[in-house]
Amino acid sequence: MVDQTTIVVAHRLSTIKGVDVIAVVKNGVIAEKGKHETLIGIKDGIYASLVALHASASS
Repeated sequence: MVDQTTIVVAHRLSTIKGVDVIAVVKNGVIAEKGKHETLIGIKDGIYASLVALHASASS
């Protein structure tokens, strides 16, 4: 979609992996925001922790 904003609420990380911007909301506040590649690089980050948890559950 060009020139449109779409908000996606997802529980499956694969749904949002390729989006332009991911916003991680914790307690009603945006705690982290960025691309998948950036967020997985944040040490002890919320998104990175979720990705790691998902990966360990899948294996």
